[in-house]
Amino acid sequence: MKSCVLRFRRIALFSQFHAMHCIVRFGVDSSVEFNLPDGVLLAECGTPRARPVDDPAGAVAQALAEPLGYPPLAKCTTPGDRVALVLDRDLPQAPQIAAGVVRSLVAGGVEPDGITVLQTPGDVEVGSRELCRGLPADWQQRIAVITHDPADRGRMAYLAASESGEPIFLNRAITDADLVLPIGCASRPKEAGRFGIHSPIYPTFSDQRTLERFRAPDALHSQGPQRKRLVRQVDEVGWLLGVTFTVQAVPGPGGRILHLLAGEVGAVGRRSQELYHRAWSCTAPGQASLVLAAIEGDAAQQTWRHVGHSLEAAAALVEEGGAIALCCDLADAPGPAVQRLAGAPSREAALRQIRKERSEDALQAAQLAAAQERARLYLLSGLDPALLEELEIAAIADTRELGRLAARHKSCIVLANACLALARLEVPS
Repeated sequence: MKSCVLRFRRIALFSQFHAMHCIVRFGVDSSVEFNLPDGVLLAECGTPRARPVDDPAGAVAQALAEPLGYPPLAKCTTPGDRVALVLDRDLPQAPQIAAGVVRSLVAGGVEPDGITVLQTPGDVEVGSRELCRGLPADWQQRIAVITHDPADRGRMAYLAASESGEPIFLNRAITDADLVLPIGCASRPKEAGRFGIHSPIYPTFSDQRTLERFRAPDALHSQGPQRKRLVRQVDEVGWLLGVTFTVQAVPGPGGRILHLLAGEVGAVGRRSQELYHRAWSCTAPGQASLVLAAIEGDAAQQTWRHVGHSLEAAAALVEEGGAIALCCDLADAPGPAVQRLAGAPSREAALRQIRKERSEDALQAAQLAAAQERARLYLLSGLDPALLEELEIAAIADTRELGRLAARHKSCIVLANACLALARLEVPS
């Protein structure tokens, strides 16, 4: 897989005219090229200031041996322990990281029979997680890999009532474990759909009713009393489970990892956010009439969830009434909430129904609708142009068409790795 490369060089087109030549990479090995006149490009964002780790399994083993504010993991386990590995749904290079953690646990005396790895149905659909790949064959047969089903109450256990009186249900593999080891992924501060460092546990591996409650419109806002209550509840679940040790990845371009941390929850949370901000923060001098965004990586990165986060990031940088062009390899059909946007008589009517149904892709539908309220959307992808037309998204057929679109705009911001970039507008002095 190629890491994200976004290059600009000046080329002479005519004796009195210069242009900026842009190469933007997306997907696994796709790219688009076009020219922008001088002065049109306001900023290039989304190229991280860190190099991805070459050996994620080795990096996580090192982090577990030298954790932040905590003794080495091997000193915190015993041979009879039952350990539940809880993987974040957005965790890149999950098989390599899981393998590194399992090897560290076994080296510390935990038997493979005592290790359970939990994954979501979405992880299985993506098809990128052979979570025991690279481990000895006899270990693979002894480790339990469970796909969580939020509708299966038989696999749920009651933990406690929350401070607000809500019953807390979790997958039984979590409540039965002697040690719950969450492996999370750092994200942009207050990112919609994220509720703190314990989010990989709760609500991810809770029951259907809880998941729907966390998909309520007020819960998806970056701020507000409802979201604050849910964040407190997630922290409360971590406290009730006695989770004081965690693993956190700082994501890199194209589904890779920049940093892997382990240790005390608070120390890991603070450090991972510092590293994320250092790697991904960038500024633009002002909004642009066109934001060209891209998503790099394999099928695990080319999802509607990543599209939604990319559109949200791009919408903050585009002028009112401008355009957002997103380049990706998305080919999967949208979920029910996004499909409802296509079939509804109006966007407002669709959003009212989406708020009632609270399906899994409700957030993506809300992000798509919000971006459409602000700008005209264009998409270069593997989706059927007829579907995009129903969604009021203009399909980009080829790179030449993207070049013609760019030529019509007076200003442009290029946003590589749009679902990760922490792009902000400069504050006037």
